[in-house]
Amino acid sequence: MDAEDGLSPYERIVADIRADIDSGELPPGCRVPSTREITRRWGVAMATATKALSVLRREGRVEALRGVGTVVSRAPALGEAAPGTENGPATDPSSDREPEPRADREPEHPAGPRVARERGTREPRERPRSTPRVERGSHPESGLTREGIVLAAIAVADAEGLEGLSMRRVSVELGVSTMALYRHVASKGELLTEIVDHLFTVHALAEPPPSEWREAFEVALVREWEIYRRHPWAARLTVMAGGVVTPALLRNGEWMMRVIVAQGRTPDEALEILTIVSAYTSGMALQATRVALEEHEHDMDAEHWWRSRFPLFQRFAAEGRFPTMLSVSGPPDVNGMFASGLRRLLDGLTPWMEGTGAP
Repeated sequence: MDAEDGLSPYERIVADIRADIDSGELPPGCRVPSTREITRRWGVAMATATKALSVLRREGRVEALRGVGTVVSRAPALGEAAPGTENGPATDPSSDREPEPRADREPEHPAGPRVARERGTREPRERPRSTPRVERGSHPESGLTREGIVLAAIAVADAEGLEGLSMRRVSVELGVSTMALYRHVASKGELLTEIVDHLFTVHALAEPPPSEWREAFEVALVREWEIYRRHPWAARLTVMAGGVVTPALLRNGEWMMRVIVAQGRTPDEALEILTIVSAYTSGMALQATRVALEEHEHDMDAEHWWRSRFPLFQRFAAEGRFPTMLSVSGPPDVNGMFASGLRRLLDGLTPWMEGTGAP
């Protein structure tokens, strides 16, 4: 929280950008700071930056233009409906109406720092580029591709989790109608399959596998762990019971089963071993996802989360409760635990893999 005004980090960012919009420093059509610019300028995490922009989008103050970024909306903000409109701007994602593409309009010339000086407000910290001119007659849906939709969906899921991912939300992100997405992707279920296939294609395991089975397992499981750490929501889609099935996932499983069969195990045994090690990776990833969800929801990383609970832990300790648990030296290091647990898991599998016994 901000000690001076009681605002959380994302609320401070929202307030600053609102002030720039209200003062005219960021006029309609002008590009607002991107998530990367926000993380650098305000010194916050990517999730916090994304949450701030999401709040501004919900308010109708900004909108996403495909190929441009997030710009100040030309529609009035929520609560300031234009004549003849009583339900807020068409760009409000919570509305049942589809956002109207605005790429065929030319952006207005930015008022810039001159307005800020005349009104006595602060100088801008860093002047964002104005929205580039869009050729008349162009339409954001004309360049829409299946891959572009998938990449936008991944960005939405990274920022807002699976709960925030929908066809409508992706259409808002791309600045197109929802129906335009359905011309490329038949359903949300198909979209989920496509985004998982994309992740495991981009991070595909190299051929051929290492000749030593343990090295091969470490390569495969660490690669999978890295995918889950970058995209915490993906672990919920790739668990073997009820998860999506994609060619890239099957190639990943085939790669590992070949390694196991090469050790003299049968395909059935290979599938059993694959299930065990995959359960370890996805299970650890789901533990890490809890931390990621806390960070997204409360704007804090794991260390800050533990510190925020310190008064509660102190009270429990003073009452003599949970003495063993409260004697730990600090919050858990999930990455360190994964590496340590992986070594022990492979130690346990060694007799089975090398034909000297069963796990």
